[in-house]
Amino acid sequence: MSDRLTRYESRTTSILLALALAFIVVYGVPVIWPDLPETLRTTFEVANWAIWAAFALDLIIRTGLSDNRLVYLAKHPVDVLVVLVPALRMLRVLRAFTAAQVLITRSGRLSLLRTTQAIALATSLLVFIGALALLDAERGEPGSTVENLGDALWWSLVTVTTVGYGDVVPVTGMGRVVAAGLMLVGISLLGVVTATVASWFLGHTRSALEEQGSAHRESSAQLEEKVAALEQRLEDVHGLLVRQQPDTTSPSQVDKST
Repeated sequence: MSDRLTRYESRTTSILLALALAFIVVYGVPVIWPDLPETLRTTFEVANWAIWAAFALDLIIRTGLSDNRLVYLAKHPVDVLVVLVPALRMLRVLRAFTAAQVLITRSGRLSLLRTTQAIALATSLLVFIGALALLDAERGEPGSTVENLGDALWWSLVTVTTVGYGDVVPVTGMGRVVAAGLMLVGISLLGVVTATVASWFLGHTRSALEEQGSAHRESSAQLEEKVAALEQRLEDVHGLLVRQQPDTTSPSQVDKST
């Protein structure tokens, strides 16, 4: 990745995240309230196309700044599909999931609070987005059991948690595509949740072990210093006793030696 592309992405990530969240509004309001006045509906449609144009321009700029354009496009298939296939416009909101990553990685160490916030944010977005997409595809279709946002939210929650009661099922082709995507993303999300929580516990345990090891090393060093000081004192006492010991040599032994 070139330095120019890195600087560009660092400057535009927040803007694109805001556009992704705005897309949820401009896409979701007409879906939730189908009886909107025509003026508002036209306004939301124009805003929708404006957001699409912003994502298209962003992809063009990032591709132009990359070292190898074809390789860059191959590594970003979702961005390409969002621009080229209007039916997959809901994929734009995947940008919103970077907010969860920001919550987790904004400091060097994980915290249970940030991890919980990230999981709650990602799950809520996923359930709501899936519900909007299904409601848009299923409402008014023959044999459909999804007629309002409540039905769609219930189906989305049951699907993303892999429970699958089967009381609400998609009957259209697009609805089934949404269901398949939500199933795959739901399984992936559960894996991310498991890995994140496990990583937090491992990090917490490692920190505790490191603190215990540091405390043990300090205690060992202090004990060694005390033992060395005690040995020195014993040597001093021994030397003092030797110097103070009286001379017990008898006179006969002195004469005999002479």
